[in-house]
Parts: sequence; C-alpha cells; structure tokens
Amino acid sequence: MSPRLHRVTGPLTSADAHGIRALARAATQSDAVEPLSEQPLLWLTGAGPEIHHLILGDPSAPVGYAQLDLRDRSQASAELVVHPQARRQGHGSALLDALADPDVPVDVWAHGDLAPARSVAARRGLPVVRELWQMRLDPLTTPADPMPAPEGITLRAFEPGRDESAWLALNSAAFAHHPEQGRMTRTDLDAREAEPWFDPAGFVLAESEGRLLAAGWTKVPPGADEGEIYVLGVHPAAQGRGLGRLLTDWMLNHLAGRGLRTAVLYTEGDNTPAIRTYRRAGFERSAAHVVYRL
Repeated sequence: MSPRLHRVTGPLTSADAHGIRALARAATQSDAVEPLSEQPLLWLTGAGPEIHHLILGDPSAPVGYAQLDLRDRSQASAELVVHPQARRQGHGSALLDALADPDVPVDVWAHGDLAPARSVAARRGLPVVRELWQMRLDPLTTPADPMPAPEGITLRAFEPGRDESAWLALNSAAFAHHPEQGRMTRTDLDAREAEPWFDPAGFVLAESEGRLLAAGWTKVPPGADEGEIYVLGVHPAAQGRGLGRLLTDWMLNHLAGRGLRTAVLYTEGDNTPAIRTYRRAGFERSAAHVVYRL
C-alpha cells in the first residue's frame, strides 16, 4: 500500500517539523548534500498561507516530503526529499505528481545535481531552467593588508533594531530580479536574526553620507569549520565603484580572523561579473544545484 499523502498549509506542528528535519538529516548523511535549503527549513514552523507542505507517510517519521511556495502564483517553486531507505519505490514521482499544477509552472530544486534526481528528471522530460553554483576557497588565508575603502565610503557593522529597513531596501534593489533573495521580508530577516549563527559583527554595511550602498553578510553555523559569504549586495546605482571587491575582501578577512580555513558562497551560474569577482579572490566552483521546471 502506498503511503498516505498529507497536505498542510502554513506552519507545521513542532512534532511534524521535527519529523521533516530528521528526514532531511538522513538524506544529508546519505547524499553528502542538504536536500532542503535554509528558507524551507525556516518555513516548517514559520510559514504563511502561501506555503504548502506535502508529507508522504506518518508525519512524525515521513518517507518523503515536498514544500511548495505559492507566493508568486505565476511561478511557483518547490523542494523535495525522499528518505534514503525508501527510494526507488516511486515516492519521488508521487511527490512530483502532487506538486504539478496545470495552471502554475513549478520550479523544483535538485540540490547537488545528484544522479538519481537527474534520472527522474530525464524520465519525465523536465528541462533545467537554472543553475546555482557553490564556490569554495580553501585554504582561506588573511591578506597582508585589507583593501582600502574608496574615498567617501565608510564601513560599519549592522546594528539590529536600527538597520533592518535600510538593508531590506538595499536587498530588494540589488536583487530585484532574483527569485528568492529579492523577496526577503522583514519577517524573513527577523527569523535569521533569531538563528544561533547570526552575528552582527560579521555583517558589514558600506555607506556614503549616511546612505547605504552595499552590504556583506557572513554566516558561520555553530561548530562549523567553514564560513559562508552569505549575502553580498550592491545597490545598482553604486555598481562599478569596487564595493563588491571591497566587501568580499572584508568578509574573507572576518572569516579568517575567526580561525576558519575554508569559505564558501553561492552564485547564479550565469552571473559572469560575480563569478569573475569571486575567482579573482581565489574561489572555484565546487558543486551545483539545479532547477527543473515541472
């Protein structure tokens, strides 16, 4: 008998969220890549009515899970995971069938671009519509001298309770065409500030005459041996002033100062200027995450 499919809109109970996290951990241990990204994990208990959960089997110990983001009815997105011990039984296809909507195109993430996901996509004829690169710098070393800021530019740390609105405005402008980052809300930002990894000392703002022009945000989960250049945003009006390179240099110095030897970041596979900047700093592509259109 096929496991029952449960559909839930909005936040899950803590018990069901615990079951999904355990499923994701099992997949991570098996595949060496996390099947669900940060935002879907936050939405397990913090979702709004546009977030739909599809749980295959007992919600406290599911064999499969998919999350559908319908905030944009013209272009939905989804992520899914099947327990390693329950694969090759049609559960992935069942979740894809449940995600399919004849009126709304659904973009489905395949983290790590793993062979099983490629096989399922090939059988269903799903095209790749996007590629997200992970880039890695190893070893991470501190430059001899920090890069000087351009004239008129000052750097300072993000101040919780003061800088949220200005940063969100910058983020929206810098990532206006980005399907995830550009949608970040105050609720999303507050959720990240509440995470144990959040450290305002690793969140730098570049200003000119009190106006926020760029920001660089690092992320180091507790106990991690590598740090992440989490978000790097430059206002379109401030492009070409070297702020991306300046903040990249600052963030690498910050991560090295914490004793980390590896830095990672994520960037769109077709973002040539960003990839050029990161390669100049020593990063190289280390993995890819792809999006299939359902």
